Amino acid sequence: MTVERALRLIAGFFVMLSVALAYFHSPYWLWFTAFVGLNLFQSGFTNWCPMVWILEKAGLKRADKASCCSQ
Repeated sequence: MTVERALRLIAGFFVMLSVALAYFHSPYWLWFTAFVGLNLFQSGFTNWCPMVWILEKAGLKRADKASCCSQ
């Protein structure tokens, strides 16, 4: 698994988890959804995301740019 794929999985999981927690527990969990969304938004402009750093430290590798379209 690559960093990019894991990042999408984790972000999607966090969003779905916080929406479920907001529905079943407290609407204040939507602040966590907003945090994830804002982090994704800023990373689109800055190309920096703390989760990428964590995933790379955990041993995941970045996708090879040449192989993204050769599948």
